[in-house]
Amino acid sequence: MGYALSTTLRTTFDDAVARTRTALSEQGFGVLTEIDMKATLKAKLGEDMENYLILGACNPPLAHRAVTCDRQIGLLLPCNVAVRTDPDDADTIIVDAMDPQVMVQMSNAPGLREVADDAAEKLQAAIASLQQTAAS
Repeated sequence: MGYALSTTLRTTFDDAVARTRTALSEQGFGVLTEIDMKATLKAKLGEDMENYLILGACNPPLAHRAVTCDRQIGLLLPCNVAVRTDPDDADTIIVDAMDPQVMVQMSNAPGLREVADDAAEKLQAAIASLQQTAAS
């Protein structure tokens, strides 16, 4: 089993980030954290890389259900969504979301599979909507 739900877009990086935020919001996710890997690696290590932004997305009802099943599952929250420029094609943007089924691989707590299924459905819908928006 993989650990990402992914899509590729032919658009600008800024447009992909904006569309990803909207798609997540439409599925009940808020963005709690944001890590600009490009800026961080440049500032801390002097290294250059393509645009790479990690959004820490959280759906509060799902997060509450998950930590109710297993308090340690908070170590896997929020669900990270990476928006990044393909290093081999600057005109392609990749959007990867952590597959919530990873939580089930880490914990067999009763009820957690149902939470992961619900979260995966919402994240898959968000990812799918990015393709639908691209086709419009």
